[in-house]
Amino acid sequence: MARVDFENVSTTGLESSPVAAALAGLRANEARYFMNKYGHFFEVTAASESQDTLDYVNRVLMAERGIEFAAKPLQTSRFQVENIKFAYVFYESGLSINVMYTIDDPKKRAVGFKLCEGMAVPGELEGKFKFARQKSKLAGTIRGSFFVIKQEY
Repeated sequence: MARVDFENVSTTGLESSPVAAALAGLRANEARYFMNKYGHFFEVTAASESQDTLDYVNRVLMAERGIEFAAKPLQTSRFQVENIKFAYVFYESGLSINVMYTIDDPKKRAVGFKLCEGMAVPGELEGKFKFARQKSKLAGTIRGSFFVIKQEY
């Protein structure tokens, strides 16, 4: 596992992405959020070493919306803060997916998609989701969307 530094943004682990700098900014933006909100250090693992996290995220995407991404996963993160379990996948294309699963409140469970600056909307999501724009000092313009999880995982 490697801790994500949100003060000195690094592309380590994301170098093969055509939008590596923007993806690194997006990853750092998430790290800053978790540190500021929960005092949690955001750590990532190479996708090749975290098949269980990939399987979990893929299972939720397929069961809930029939979505399977062609993009190559580069890194994952999986942890719990307070009563919420999080799983993240950062893809070579510049896409970030997170599964937020509140343990004791089925109404607060969702899958979020974030597209880093410079990437097109993936074909798997095109026309199915509306993306809101958000400005970030670390990541430029982030486009995001989500859906609520209906089943138990």
